[in-house]
Amino acid sequence: MVSLIVHLVLGIGCIAWIVRANRHVFARPATGPMFSPLEIAFYVIGVASIALGYYFNHQFVVDYAGPGTNPIWGPGSWQQFIQLGYVNSAAASQVQDYTIINVLLLPLFTIVDGYRRGIRRPWLFFVASLFTSCAFSYAFYFAVLDRLHRQDKAAKALESVPA
Repeated sequence: MVSLIVHLVLGIGCIAWIVRANRHVFARPATGPMFSPLEIAFYVIGVASIALGYYFNHQFVVDYAGPGTNPIWGPGSWQQFIQLGYVNSAAASQVQDYTIINVLLLPLFTIVDGYRRGIRRPWLFFVASLFTSCAFSYAFYFAVLDRLHRQDKAAKALESVPA
């Protein structure tokens, strides 16, 4: 259970680091509401993915780990968690797809696209995915993109106002 709490704290820490590193993105937009409906939808989806993931991870620990077990190997550990993901062909198909999305595509996309858009430390979205969920990291990144779009739109509107 301690490992789940550690993951939660590290996940919150990564999210806070992303927000602090990108204050320009998370500042209130010059025009319009603080959050767009699309941004809210991304946050709701991301938070739901974390809640579901932590629920199932908690169930895994309850079902497999005993008191004083090692979170790295043995019953209820990362090693067993990974092994159970490949327990049959259906599970293996899903896990390999998730692994490719999370470990290869998420960092490749967010790092390259993030630097192009001026997002500071975009690699933190991948790091956050290790402690939250892949779905949350994508939803959070897409919410940031929506906010950037709104920030850019507001800045262009202010530039076009005659002096």
